[in-house]
Amino acid sequence: MSHQVHAFEPPERFVAGTVGPPGERTFFLQARGGGRLVSVALEKVQVSLLAEKLEELLTEAHRRFGVELPEAPRAVGDNDPLDTPVDEEFRVGTLGLAFDVDTATVVIEAIAAGEAEAEVELGDEEEDSDDEPDEDLDRLRVRLTPQATREFIERARRVVNAGRPPCPLCGQPLDPAGHLCPRHNGYHR
Repeated sequence: MSHQVHAFEPPERFVAGTVGPPGERTFFLQARGGGRLVSVALEKVQVSLLAEKLEELLTEAHRRFGVELPEAPRAVGDNDPLDTPVDEEFRVGTLGLAFDVDTATVVIEAIAAGEAEAEVELGDEEEDSDDEPDEDLDRLRVRLTPQATREFIERARRVVNAGRPPCPLCGQPLDPAGHLCPRHNGYHR
């Protein structure tokens, strides 16, 4: 089976976004460029973690290589919804991040969730271990400037936080219909 690497180096646009109503949102990373549009689905926690790790990566690049840290955008950046159609190319299993010192760019790889992941880890050790276990999986690769990375982080955080408002009592997301609040005895609208 041939795998695809969807590379955008750099993309015209790379954003995290959602489809669906609060509480049932599906999260996507979407890259656009060169007339192509690639959307990959992932979990909310992965988006949140990605923003966090990118933040650490920028800080580390600044500390180790003196890369100038971009300031947070003053104006609210790209708040537009995802480009349509949002066709899920694959569901993300692993996210890889790297900083390319030569070009001072951040490389993000979203790698498809493999069906055989468990088998790979239990494989015989005699096999050639140079192979990346996931190299036969589809992946989306984008290369971003530190500034574009900062903008991605800001938007990703907004997207993660834009779901259901948290309950003021317990902090769990509120459904439009109310929820069972552990801090309340029973049902609370």
